[in-house]
Amino acid sequence: MHFLRSNIGLGLAGLLYILFSAYFIWFDQAYFALLSIGLLFIYFAVYYSEYSFLALAFLTPLSINIEEYTNSLGLFVPTEPLLFGMMLLLIMQETRKGFIPKHVWRSPILIAAAVYVTWLLLSTISSSEPLASIKFVIAKLWFFVPLLLLGPIVFGKKKNIQTFLWLFIIGMVIAVMYTVTLHATYSFGEKESHWVMWPFFKDHTIYGAIVALTLLLAIGLYQSKKYTLLTQVVLISMIAVLAIGLYFSYTRAAWLSVVGAFGIGLVIKLRIKFSYLFGVTAFLGIILFFSWDNLQMELARNKQDHTTEDFGERLQSATNVTTDASNLERLNRWSCAWEMFKERPVIGFGPGTYAFEYARFQAPENLTIISTNFGDAGNAHSEYLGPLSETGLPGLIFFLILIGFVFYKGIRLYLDWPEEDNEIKQLLFFMILALSSYFIHGFLNNYLDTDKACIPIWGMAAIFITLEQRLKELKF
Repeated sequence: MHFLRSNIGLGLAGLLYILFSAYFIWFDQAYFALLSIGLLFIYFAVYYSEYSFLALAFLTPLSINIEEYTNSLGLFVPTEPLLFGMMLLLIMQETRKGFIPKHVWRSPILIAAAVYVTWLLLSTISSSEPLASIKFVIAKLWFFVPLLLLGPIVFGKKKNIQTFLWLFIIGMVIAVMYTVTLHATYSFGEKESHWVMWPFFKDHTIYGAIVALTLLLAIGLYQSKKYTLLTQVVLISMIAVLAIGLYFSYTRAAWLSVVGAFGIGLVIKLRIKFSYLFGVTAFLGIILFFSWDNLQMELARNKQDHTTEDFGERLQSATNVTTDASNLERLNRWSCAWEMFKERPVIGFGPGTYAFEYARFQAPENLTIISTNFGDAGNAHSEYLGPLSETGLPGLIFFLILIGFVFYKGIRLYLDWPEEDNEIKQLLFFMILALSSYFIHGFLNNYLDTDKACIPIWGMAAIFITLEQRLKELKF
């Protein structure tokens, strides 16, 4: 009888939901219909939290920012309503009975994230755009809280680690196939490569960054264990699709980030000591310092433009700081971020305020043909200079500490993980490479305010938290 009442109640709720949505759509109130869709996702997040968490991986590459349609509300659906529902669930559950394991609370990754968010809250107090900063911090919370608190619980089941990665890769392959198919109708033109991934991705730079990250994860899955012939064919096909997507993204930073990631992988494989690495870096830095004038002269001779479709020429254009508008505009944004930092070095202008403030810091000599006088064309183009300008030097330091702990735990786990468990060991290695590709790309662009980057990155951090505890249990 209880089962019958539960299903009748669920059926009535579903009927009311359909009627509610139909009413607002009929009267051309699409925004309210979107609200009802959001409520539906919150319901699933609360009552089917494990499945909803895993579904996030598949939905992330296919999510759509409704800002493109509302011109005001920046919200990725369906992922962010799901995350918001999970955050509410976690807060209620933890307040009621404290179900989150102690090892999660003690994780340096979570502690570093908490310190970083605390500084974001403090810098919001003096923000030049309080509403923008409050929105930014709330968005950070609904990424951090579900992924770093619920994630380690979900990944407590070993099969969920692979399921999460599989679903994310499959979702990304669908997005890439859509993009490449549409791009093919324009003969893979360079200009069209900037927008053919819409509505799933805003432009080719974030698309390229996430394709590069996903390609490395797919290779990791293939390397992790022996599959049936059919599964091997599927994985190889997905790797091929992702490689084609990466090539035709025409994103120089993404191409170079993959090379850089494998370089970091080589350092880890060879177990090169940090002291040696630091010494080599310092030596190269000294050479660069004393040859800077000659290097500038060589860079000035580089006139190769990034609009070429030739792979070699496009890579060459990455060092063109004389005529390439994209490179010059990036230098303009970096200069603005630095000047903003110099004006407010400790507390910054507030989280999420760069786009509102950078216009007045543009020097006339730095303006390019794609610059705007109103400064309404985006962000700082750096995961590091953005926090520096918005949250000051402490904000950047806390962010770097958080990222440092993620990498330290990942690398430590890979080195200490038992050789006989090759599946997890290989996945750890390629997750480190995937993270490396993103944070190398982060020198030139920043996307950690979007679900496309946050969900895979903090999802992998949650996997590290889980595996760290599992390794401790294996040792005892």
